[in-house]
Amino acid sequence: MRTAVVTDTAAYLTPEQIEKFHITVLPVTVILGGKEYKETEELGLDTFYDYLKNEEELPTTAQVSMGQIEEAYDRLVSEGYDNIISIHLSSGITSFMDNLRMFCKSYDKATVYPFDSLCASAGEADLAMLAGAMILEGKTPEEIVPQMEKMRSTRDVYFAVDDLKHLMRTGRLSNRSAVIGNLLNIKPLLTFDKEGKIIAIDKARTMKRALKAIFVELRKYSDSVDFKIHATVIDANNESMSENWANEIHEAFPEIRVSRSQLGPAISVHTGEKTMGILWEQDWQELSK
Repeated sequence: MRTAVVTDTAAYLTPEQIEKFHITVLPVTVILGGKEYKETEELGLDTFYDYLKNEEELPTTAQVSMGQIEEAYDRLVSEGYDNIISIHLSSGITSFMDNLRMFCKSYDKATVYPFDSLCASAGEADLAMLAGAMILEGKTPEEIVPQMEKMRSTRDVYFAVDDLKHLMRTGRLSNRSAVIGNLLNIKPLLTFDKEGKIIAIDKARTMKRALKAIFVELRKYSDSVDFKIHATVIDANNESMSENWANEIHEAFPEIRVSRSQLGPAISVHTGEKTMGILWEQDWQELSK
């Protein structure tokens, strides 16, 4: 029996990763000035960030539709897949997972395993690559899903936004009292809680201080676990700072494998430009073996 992996563009997998692990990626829709664009397929980063800087009407997003899901699943079934592991954006920031679970109750052409990433970006991507790597090793969904749950349980993620207005406007920030940081020119430090909701946990006046605070958490984590750690530096159109942060992790934590990922429009609609973050967890390359 063959198993497929499905995710969405909010995972920000590279074309090389998508090809290597045979992952089906469905586009999130981004709406600019009333016009709809499929993320990555029809909307480039330059166009999006130019709009974000220059237009008064802020962009919005529309989740992957069940029609898109059904079309993708049907195509995979026609290609001979019996099982589908479908990994998507956190249920804490979108209703998509609830809709998907309802859809899967009536979809009988394949066995679908809907999986809540409880995160976004690299948190989704690593789960998809873990599943893809295990499929290449001949593993079944019954073997793969517990490993995905295990990796998800080891995850920590911290990020700082340059401006809170986007998270406040789109309602993605759960503890809204953090808005005071915006008035004081403070970079709020945020994370995903256990329910996959975004919460503010601290404030830093600069990105440099935000990194220092994140390093404190990474050091505590590194000292408390006995497995190999994979960390991903995530940025929203902040490539130079991303490279610097990755280099600093290499120097401070030489035992940690470090990757980089860039946020695209579907997430940057909510976080804004210049967001920086670091996500870490048990290395999916270790778990896939």
